[in-house]
Amino acid sequence: MTVLEAILLGLVQGLTEFLPVSSTGHLVIAQHFLGFQEPPITFDILVHLGTVLAVIVAFWSEIVDIIRRPTQRIVLMLIIGAIPTGLIGIFFKPIFEGLFNSLTVVGVGLLFTGIILWVSEYLAFGYKGIREMTIVDALIIGTIQGVAITPGISRSGSTIAAGLLTGLDRELAAQYSFLLSIPVILGASFLEIKDVLTYQVNIELLPLIVGPLVAAIAGYVAVKIVLRMVKRGKLSLFSYYCWTLGLLLIVYRFFFN
Repeated sequence: MTVLEAILLGLVQGLTEFLPVSSTGHLVIAQHFLGFQEPPITFDILVHLGTVLAVIVAFWSEIVDIIRRPTQRIVLMLIIGAIPTGLIGIFFKPIFEGLFNSLTVVGVGLLFTGIILWVSEYLAFGYKGIREMTIVDALIIGTIQGVAITPGISRSGSTIAAGLLTGLDRELAAQYSFLLSIPVILGASFLEIKDVLTYQVNIELLPLIVGPLVAAIAGYVAVKIVLRMVKRGKLSLFSYYCWTLGLLLIVYRFFFN
C-alpha cells in the first residue's frame, strides 16, 4: 500500500463514516470502479480507530462527563443500544459479508438511506430529551444500527433518522448516534484482531500512520458538518445524493454490466 492510497482510503473512510452516505457502500464502489483493493486488516482496524478518535475529540466534554458520572442515564441508553447491534453483527456477519460484492445491494441501500433521511426530516417532530428517552427507543436505534452493516445503508444516517422518528430532539438524536458508534466500532475492531494474528500482512509503517490520521481529521470535519445540518433541519439534503448515486448504480448494474 502506498502513502497516496492510504490518504485516499483514510479520507473516504473518515468522511463517509459520519456523513449519511454509507462508508461501506462507497468502499464497494471504489473497489469496483477505481480498482481499489480491500485494505489490509491492520490498516482497516487502525483507520476505524481513527474515526473513533474523531468522535472522542468532537464530544470530549460529554465523554469526560460520562466518565465522571457513569451512573447517568445516557450511559444506560448507550449500553442498551449497543446490545442489538452487537448481536446482529455477531450472528449475521456471514450474511452481511456476502452482500459486499453487490452493486445492486449498494444501490438499493442508498435509496433506502435517502428515503429515511427525507422522512425523518419531514415527518419527525422530536421533543424527547435524555430523561424522556426510553429503553425501547435505544433498542430500536441499536437494531437499526445493526442492520446498517448492509453496504449502502448509512450507519450515521439511519441511526439519526431512527432517533428523530422515535421522538428524540435533534441534538440528542445526533449526539446519541455518534456516541453509540464508539462501542460498536471498537467492538468490531476487537473481533478483527484475531485475523491480524492469523494472517501476516506486510505493510510499511508510514501508511499505517498517515491513513488513520487522515481518517481522524476527515471524520472530525464530517461530524461537525452533520451536527450543524441536523440542528438546522437540513439532513435531508443528503437524500438527493443517495437517491442519485443509488439509481445510477442500479441502472449501471442492469444495463451496462
